[in-house]
Amino acid sequence: MRDAEKKIMTRSALAEECNRLRAAGRRIVFTNGCFDLVHAGHASTLQFARSQGDVLVVALNTDASVRRLKGPERPMVDERNRARMIAALECVDYVTWFDEDEPKALVSELLPDVLVKASDWAGYVSGRDIVEARGGQVLLAPMVPGLSTTILIAKIRAQSPAP
Repeated sequence: MRDAEKKIMTRSALAEECNRLRAAGRRIVFTNGCFDLVHAGHASTLQFARSQGDVLVVALNTDASVRRLKGPERPMVDERNRARMIAALECVDYVTWFDEDEPKALVSELLPDVLVKASDWAGYVSGRDIVEARGGQVLLAPMVPGLSTTILIAKIRAQSPAP
């Protein structure tokens, strides 16, 4: 896990790293999400995203942001451990957090060449305007049917005995 920890960066450090990578001609891909209970659907989206460029940056909602978006019982896994899990994946190059409800400000700081979201976000992709204004691409990753954190939590709760 030691090498994976090196992938986790503050926003400001990652912005500097993205500037360095861009200057070196590297194609930066950005995606974001809660990634609460990591599952094969997440892996599929991240692998798709990684295939779109040279460097994959994953931005995680902070715990406070997840609670605002998903409710008081979420996240199931705290932000530090979610970051460690995502950073441990081979396809991921960098991980950071954002506390806002959407990552638009972070996208404007990192200026990725490609923005990837799962296809269930087809109606709205935060940061699309920033990426496209710079000549970048916004791509939708195919979903894996039946796999979502919400579905997994419901299955776990249904199988758990009442207290």
